[in-house]
Amino acid sequence: MLDQLSPQKLLRRIELEVLPLEAAAFAPFGRVIAPKASGTLYDDDDEQLDIGRGIPRFYILSLKGRPSVFHVITRHLSVTQCLASAGGHPWLVAVAPPDDPDNADAMPDLDRIKAFRVPGNLGIKLNRSTWHAGPFFDGDGADFFNLELHDTNIHDHFSYDFGAARGLEMAFRP
Repeated sequence: MLDQLSPQKLLRRIELEVLPLEAAAFAPFGRVIAPKASGTLYDDDDEQLDIGRGIPRFYILSLKGRPSVFHVITRHLSVTQCLASAGGHPWLVAVAPPDDPDNADAMPDLDRIKAFRVPGNLGIKLNRSTWHAGPFFDGDGADFFNLELHDTNIHDHFSYDFGAARGLEMAFRP
């Protein structure tokens, strides 16, 4: 199983500084989704979604305990993905740029992985092919609004395991 890594195989832990979620800092990976007043008309600040390569799926993703250490990062080549806390709680996400977005064999750039704290009143849109790990959160479980394609986790789920490939795991620096 990808989530299990023998401590004997682990060579090194990389600590990621957790950055505040700001539009400019997050831009290489996607966009920040912020609340808008009722009646606000569509404009260039709205999210540009790429969901035309399949049937869109919007659902509430229910996650159980999420440790703040990971070694697997994933991306979706066919769709942008939107995530937001359904309970208004802050959460963490690690991301890497969507280099070579149509190449299923591409690997994430270790030196360009960033971690962000997402406030409970904001969401994120991940650009198509953005590498991501998360959501991570405190507590036993949390729910998240998730917009992707109906078959994203079956046919459009490309992962890279830093643990198996390079003996690395990532942790969020407190």
